[in-house]
Amino acid sequence: MNPIKLLVIDDHTLFRRGLIALLSQDGRFQLAGQAGDMGEALRCCTDAPEVILLDNHLPGVRGIDGIPALKEAYPIARILMLTVSEDEEDLASAMMSGADGYLLKTVETEQLCDSIENVLAGECVISPDMMTKFVTAFRSKAPALREVADAMVPQPVAEDATLESLSAREREILALLARGDSNKLLARELDIAETTVKVHVQHILRKLNLTSRVQVALYAAARGLG
Repeated sequence: MNPIKLLVIDDHTLFRRGLIALLSQDGRFQLAGQAGDMGEALRCCTDAPEVILLDNHLPGVRGIDGIPALKEAYPIARILMLTVSEDEEDLASAMMSGADGYLLKTVETEQLCDSIENVLAGECVISPDMMTKFVTAFRSKAPALREVADAMVPQPVAEDATLESLSAREREILALLARGDSNKLLARELDIAETTVKVHVQHILRKLNLTSRVQVALYAAARGLG
């Protein structure tokens, strides 16, 4: 399997270099380019990136505002925000502008690496802390995130893909997923192996005909779970 080509965009040189050094130790990834601002990002890659790690607070053009230009320059790339901003308005703007995920810089290395793979596979990834805000906004229909959340609400599932098709343990995990918890946190709370949680999550996705944890969380929230 070929390594995933990454473009890292962050104006903090120390953080950017540290992140690149960290990801370079993982054979799943390969650096396609790095940049400290949007202008540099649009011209630095000779090899098309597959995933772009994008900070929001850049000099000149904000990361969120540069998403359309990045998508035009690198059509196949998936864009994963990696930022310090916990503002739900920034989350809403990023998702509405076409970002494929939104992570906080406090993310653990393992979760970041898994998120890069998941985003490339077509999933939407949102940091657990922000997922809580996302689900809360969906439940309350808060204006900032309503449009984004409504657009991501799963379509009605097939008749046989109902809550009744889930086991008791799967329904328990479904309710916890609505909080945005990681597999590691779920495993700790339920006192089971993380690999067991992963299996349950895959079963939930398949049985409910859903494609991502974000959809699962919204599905659960829409039904008053969690």
